[in-house]
Amino acid sequence: MANTTFSGPVISKNGLINTGTGSTIAINSTGLGASGLALTVNDHAGRILISQDADGIYKLPSINTNANGATAGTTDYNNLNNVGATFMFYIDTLATDVQIITDGTDKFTGAAMIAVDNGAKKAFFPGASNDVLSMNGTTSGGIIGSIVSVTAIEAANYLVHSSMLLGSGTIVTPFSDT
Repeated sequence: MANTTFSGPVISKNGLINTGTGSTIAINSTGLGASGLALTVNDHAGRILISQDADGIYKLPSINTNANGATAGTTDYNNLNNVGATFMFYIDTLATDVQIITDGTDKFTGAAMIAVDNGAKKAFFPGASNDVLSMNGTTSGGIIGSIVSVTAIEAANYLVHSSMLLGSGTIVTPFSDT
């Protein structure tokens, strides 16, 4: 099926199933420098993003809360409003310096849980100015199997949720400012 837009809620009485080769995407930012890989809603949202870069930088798109397509208004699938777009990251290569970053204006809210194999765990909440989530493969998570999801929920606000970062040692917050 091609791109389809609905103007009302979509209801399924028997579930929705995402399958096929397009439901996961291997990502890395090798060779892209300090700007990293710019994620887009069309290419990356709603999929499992498999990080295959130990020191990848993944830049979330700027949150757009009010743009409508020129053709069909709010029902135009080219509508640039990206509220509700979710990006789910799976760490497939041990992180040494993996960063999920915003445009600097958008900030993180919610929480990320870090767990270590001795049973220790802790939830970390981003500060009001935090726009970077970093994983180092040890104290701030990023061991293979770590997952983190972020969703654009309103103007300048990405929600961190459904996350389990695997770490080691004395765990520390993965959140910081640029």
